[in-house]
Order: sequence, then C-alpha cells, then structure tokens
Amino acid sequence: MEERIQKVLSAQGICSRREADRLIEEGRVAVNGRRAELGAKIDVRKDVLHVDGKRVYLQKNVEKYYYALNKPRGYVTTLKDEHADKTVADLFENVDARLYPVGRLDKDSEGLLLMTNDGEFTNLMTHPSGGITKTYRVSVSPAPTEEQLIAISTGVKLDDGHVTLPAKVRVTGDNGNDKATLEIVLSEGHNREIRRMCEALGLSVTRLKRTAFGPLKLGSLKAGEYRKLTSSEISALRRNATAKTIRKK
Repeated sequence: MEERIQKVLSAQGICSRREADRLIEEGRVAVNGRRAELGAKIDVRKDVLHVDGKRVYLQKNVEKYYYALNKPRGYVTTLKDEHADKTVADLFENVDARLYPVGRLDKDSEGLLLMTNDGEFTNLMTHPSGGITKTYRVSVSPAPTEEQLIAISTGVKLDDGHVTLPAKVRVTGDNGNDKATLEIVLSEGHNREIRRMCEALGLSVTRLKRTAFGPLKLGSLKAGEYRKLTSSEISALRRNATAKTIRKK
C-alpha cells in the first residue's frame, strides 16, 4: 500500500506533515537512493527511506506520546538549531521517544508548550484553519493607552505588512512605574506575533508567558516540568480544532 511521504514521516513520529514538506523541498529526503519530490508516494513494505542521510526504519503501531511542558526562558523550540545552547528536547531526556513541539515559543518566552510524536495531531493543532486560541500573560512598558488596546483588539500592521487578526486583550495588572500586565488571546500564530505587535505600537515586552492552548491550561506546572496529557484533554483539543475548522467552511 502506497502512502504520501509526508504522511509516513508524520505517522512514524519523525516530524509534522508541514515539516516533512520543508525537508522534501530542501532535498533532505531520499527514497531508494533518489531525492524525493513533493507529493510522491512510497510503499512502506519495500521502499527504503532516508532523512538527512540516515535510514528511517519504518515501524508498525508507533506509540504516541502527548505532553504539556512549562517551557522556561532560554530554551529554543527549533530542534535543528545547531547554535542553540538549550532546546526543549533537552528537558525530555528521560522519555524514550523522539518528541517535537506543537508550534513555537521563542527563546525569551515561556509557558505552555505541547510536545508529541504524533504528526497528525501536530498538523491539526497548528493548521491555520483550526484557529485554536492561545492565551498569553504579557508584561509591557509603558502601560498601554486606550488607543493601543483598541489597536490590538482590531488588528495591527506589522513590519512585513501583515495585519494581525483581531485579538482579545484586557489589562490584568498595574505593575507601577508606568508598566502593566495584559492578557492577550490570539487565534493565529505568526512568528513572534505579540512582540512584533507591541513593538509596532511602541510597547516593550518585558515578559511573555503562554497560559493556555485552546481548552488546555498551564495549571501548576513549574518551569521545566512536564506531564502527560490525559485522554480527555487530547480529545478536547481535537474537538476544539475540528469544531473551528467546520465553522470556517
């Protein structure tokens, strides 16, 4: 039975489908010694698959793992970054599985990050059509004006010309010395979106922490700690993403 290479890599816990697309485009995937092409299919029973020159030994019924991590500041979520001192994978050295992050949090950000080896789950959680909301606690300086809060809630034009989708925002704390803490809820996830949005408005982000991913909350996890997701939490995340996808059609 032939399957698309992206689906096979995802099912084997190697990477997400979108990451597989990138690997294929960069020429890092080979089938039977030849460079793979986007859209190509393979027969997992007889074809030989290599990624970055290393053979991928295809397994049946790969066990899936799902974790919630409280990512500390200073760790990167890009596992292929050769210059990174610390990646989130370092925090899972005692887990006997190759895990990768669901989406990203930049090096200076912290909080809730999902880790898994289920590529289909990752694709569902991160696909733009899903629109799963992410909630952040953001410390900014100076304290925002009413006009700046309205801009965040209606859309901000970033330095690359992209206009952000409307976000929910409220002031949750006055930190004194013209500083404030905001709660911002996003329904999209462009690179460093909150930091760039604030920068465009003249606000400096001094701390950024993700506190919720859809229906899943960070809870009492301490920085660097992780726990397995329950089956009910995994189902709730899937339902949340699927429901939003259906509503958009």
